[in-house]
Amino acid sequence: MDGLEAPWRVAAQSCAAPPTPLWREDLAKLLGARPRRLGTWAELGLYGACTCLQAAGLGVLPSQAMVCVASLSGSESATHATAEQCRDGLPLPFGFLQSQSSQLLAAFGQWLQWEGEGGFLAHRDPACAWRLAQREALQAQASGVLLGQVEESGVHLSTQWWWLVRG
Repeated sequence: MDGLEAPWRVAAQSCAAPPTPLWREDLAKLLGARPRRLGTWAELGLYGACTCLQAAGLGVLPSQAMVCVASLSGSESATHATAEQCRDGLPLPFGFLQSQSSQLLAAFGQWLQWEGEGGFLAHRDPACAWRLAQREALQAQASGVLLGQVEESGVHLSTQWWWLVRG
């Protein structure tokens, strides 16, 4: 990961690019249950975040942690499905919600007991996105920063996460 600014250091990281074929089963084991009504992109992000926190020896996100999720395209399959539903005149509740990147942050609240500042960045320059997230975390006096890059492009999936702490 490029562009790290002091005073943050990488305490743990995880990379599943691509994830194992059984990543959804692994996610259910990590959480104790299978998440429902999440799209592939949000499930993939939750999986990557959980494996990163596990590598850090954490079961939940610490209080005052900041979360920043970045992606080149967000939830591609859910967005395409929503567009199809619009063309077909079908109701949108789950498809539309799954196309919203903020659903991953809501899942963190539910599954990782997180209450804090967070956001989603659509970008073309990961180093710039990470510098921005770190500056915001400093301003917010965050206790740590969970940075994620989640991609779902057709059958190509990847989830990469870094847990940053002060020091």
